[in-house]
Amino acid sequence: MSDEREDRLGGAHATDGDDTAGVARPSGKRSARRTRSASSDTGSIATLDRPSSRKATKTDRAERKKTGNPFKRLIKFLREVVAELRKVIWPNRKQMVTYTSVVLVFVIFMVAFISGLDVAFIKGVNWLFG
Repeated sequence: MSDEREDRLGGAHATDGDDTAGVARPSGKRSARRTRSASSDTGSIATLDRPSSRKATKTDRAERKKTGNPFKRLIKFLREVVAELRKVIWPNRKQMVTYTSVVLVFVIFMVAFISGLDVAFIKGVNWLFG
């Protein structure tokens, strides 16, 4: 996984611990996601304690209504999908070959195991009820 970081960050300086050197892609670390979501959650809790939160709630309800052009909503949805897909850290070719081979070996093993159990149960039933 360190070779991916070096490729992404442009060389060996990725291992020195400074990941903020002009990288626009997410790091994939859970702690960074938690701090962002925690800070946004505390802000929303603080706004709910204020007396003006009733107006914001009414505004939110109005925004939740599905009024407007459905094509604009579809375009907005597709743009958000593309934005989320850009955040995904995709596996490289070597990882995909490894993951695929592991899955195929496991599926072949499970098919053989269940087939063996099926044959054993068939023979057992035939022996018992003959």
